[in-house]
Amino acid sequence: MAIRCKLFLIEARHWALAMALMGLACMPSLALANEGEAVRELPADRAPTYVDLVEMAAQSDFVGIVLVDDQITVPPERAPGVPMGEVRLYIEGLTQSVLASPRPIGEELVFLVDRPLNDKGKAPKIEKQTFLAFGDLNPDRPRDLQLLSSDTLFTIGPVIEQRVREVLSQLAAVDRPAAITGIKDVISIPGNLAGESETQIFVETQEGAPVSMNVIRRPGMAPRWGISFGDIVDPSARPPERETLAWYQFACHLPREMPEEAFLQRDRNARAQAREDYAYILDDLGSCERRF
Repeated sequence: MAIRCKLFLIEARHWALAMALMGLACMPSLALANEGEAVRELPADRAPTYVDLVEMAAQSDFVGIVLVDDQITVPPERAPGVPMGEVRLYIEGLTQSVLASPRPIGEELVFLVDRPLNDKGKAPKIEKQTFLAFGDLNPDRPRDLQLLSSDTLFTIGPVIEQRVREVLSQLAAVDRPAAITGIKDVISIPGNLAGESETQIFVETQEGAPVSMNVIRRPGMAPRWGISFGDIVDPSARPPERETLAWYQFACHLPREMPEEAFLQRDRNARAQAREDYAYILDDLGSCERRF
């Protein structure tokens, strides 16, 4: 299932509590697992990307680490919509670590998850294994967790645990960047020398906060671009670092093409330069990769 997140609209409703609850989980959760249990890290090419983790966390009430205590196979007649070759499991889990939650929760959680059948056509055995879970808690039944999808239950290891903790810390920050909704205005001004120019691109945000990008070209030098958060365009601004929320906003929510209505100039050369500079920004930002 593809996790959709058109805008990065994170309310502060549960992040403050989430970070307080993280104090309950300050030690690595893997230390809480059963002694002797093997730690199984997902291979790098199958693990969720930074974008996946941000969007899953943004859509979830609960993010936590759960040990599967018991599993029950749901009969096919009571499990509509299960994909071919998969089985639905009713899971009774033990909370190992709460990373984000709208409220305190107990030790036990129950939820449903679809898993592929094993090579023998049987339900896989996931008892006594530890997982990272993203989902929503039922306000009327405190033990009930609804996963965002069956794809949001991951084998947990120290690498993915550290990555999701870093994402949650970024989401909880009071200075997180505004949600980008589009391009407002663009202007490109040539310099006095051949090959010299500066393009300024003003970005629309959900909150109306002023955000802009600029690309500076000088003869014999590589183009330099950066982002300014504020009313003044900073000529010394730098690009956002990878795996930050600023990078996520620009890599994932900028339009792929410069909208015609954004140009403040009729001049064809100025428009062509602005398009070239915008393409340079998109290429430097890289792909907004999602795997789930």
